[in-house]
Amino acid sequence: MAFTFLSHITFLSKPFTFSSKVTPPTPLYTKTHLLKPLNIRPQRTKCHAISDLQATTVPESREVEDQEDHVVLQDPFSEEERRGERVVAEYEWTEEWYPLYLTKDVPDDAPLGLTVFHKQIVLFKDGQGELRCYEDRCAHRLAKLSEGQLIDGRLECLYHGWQFEGEGKCVRIPQLPANAKIPRSACVKTYEVRESQGVVWVWMSQKTPPNLNKLPWFENFARPGFQDTSAVHELPYDHSILLENLMDPAHIPISHDRTDWTAKREDAQPLRFEVTERTDRGFAGWWGKEKDNSLLNFLRFEAPCVLQNNREIIDENGVTQYFTGLFLCRPTGQGKSMLIVRFGGTKRSHIAKWIPEWYFHQNASKVFEQDMGFLSSQNEVLMKEKIPTKNLYLNLRSSDTWVAEYRKWMDKVGHGMPYHFGHNTISLPELPAVIEHAPAGLVAGVSASSPAKGGIGQMHAPNLANRYYRHVIHCRECSSVVKAFETWKNTLSAIAVVLSALAILASGRQWKTFLLVSAGLCLAGVYACSTAIAMNTTNFIRTHRRL
Repeated sequence: MAFTFLSHITFLSKPFTFSSKVTPPTPLYTKTHLLKPLNIRPQRTKCHAISDLQATTVPESREVEDQEDHVVLQDPFSEEERRGERVVAEYEWTEEWYPLYLTKDVPDDAPLGLTVFHKQIVLFKDGQGELRCYEDRCAHRLAKLSEGQLIDGRLECLYHGWQFEGEGKCVRIPQLPANAKIPRSACVKTYEVRESQGVVWVWMSQKTPPNLNKLPWFENFARPGFQDTSAVHELPYDHSILLENLMDPAHIPISHDRTDWTAKREDAQPLRFEVTERTDRGFAGWWGKEKDNSLLNFLRFEAPCVLQNNREIIDENGVTQYFTGLFLCRPTGQGKSMLIVRFGGTKRSHIAKWIPEWYFHQNASKVFEQDMGFLSSQNEVLMKEKIPTKNLYLNLRSSDTWVAEYRKWMDKVGHGMPYHFGHNTISLPELPAVIEHAPAGLVAGVSASSPAKGGIGQMHAPNLANRYYRHVIHCRECSSVVKAFETWKNTLSAIAVVLSALAILASGRQWKTFLLVSAGLCLAGVYACSTAIAMNTTNFIRTHRRL
């Protein structure tokens, strides 16, 4: 995916003078503690084993080769790593805030089934419009509450009609006698949620009270005049691979060549990086193109899954303008993730104001699809090889600094996650991935209609390879636009048929011409609507891949 400002270049309409000095964002907001380092034996690759069997005298050509590798490949970052020791930080994945959804896209009339790692939860708005989050499991027979419906602000299980409200209290069981009390054990587990800067966050621990100091706050989004274009995307690969991809600016000229004027394969070049912070909560630093001899972009990764890329620009009037690419990456299970992507700035071009939001969203979907094939295969290789990335990746100094930083951060905290792929360490999932089944039948398809879930038909089939299912069903703007274009398409088609019939019946040449021209215009409108629908629902396929 385009990590820099590929998806919001329209915020910039005129040339700017870049500031030579940019103030870094505030430091990471949490304080963590190191545990006692553990001595571990580094994993060995097959290459190492083969070299051990060879003669002890290393050929001169091999020595030169090793020296060249040392020049271009990433070095160990610390003395502990050089000695083969592991630094472990205190970390518990449940005691974190995870981004669930854009507030504006949370449906008003339906529950929303979501996951964080392997935990299934359901988000909905109660009768007072307050956000509630429960474990997605009815206490009766384990049915998913997200398959249910909202009745007078209460969440009803669609299996036997049990209803829940407030802090998970069961308030109605239709099968109980009139004089029977509802058992206390009929309640459901709840999770704390908070809305902040247009995003709904969930605290996953049910043992530890929410730590509001850990709730992310983004300074640029609070600046006067700041506007953003935001969207939700569901993706078929692990959140760590998603984050790794988003913090990799080197792939943009190749993977997204000509997606817009900012990405051209001939611009692929060495990059420069400067790490300014490393903590148990993440890392931060500057980066830029080597030929520019400047570091204009400031990147920050913060636990558990927040990545931002900031830039400050002085415009022609001498006013500092702030721009941010923000990526909130939620793990949704093995080989799956959900991303809230937000591009914004304090200055926006006049042209961008006239471009509909759905156009930006479909362009972002195309960018994800350009990366999807090789990222999914990367996910597959990691699961099959079952060894750390140190033995699989060749991280270059001139392109992969952030990737190496991220995987080494995983080494420190991965022990506190359900599973992880680190630079030197790896912890595979204990249980195989759960295959989730879609609602079956016509009635279930209708009840699962947008904006919360997919509808009926092949275009709407639950499938992470399908753009409609990955994005449109999660976006109130795009789902409304697709429905509107479908309505206009059907209406214009009917009008075109009527006009064509009237043209056949008309006796005067002028009337025939007028009716046929009108029918032609209606058909042009049908074509335009079909094109817009396809832009929102059809996957991007590279030309050389089309058979």
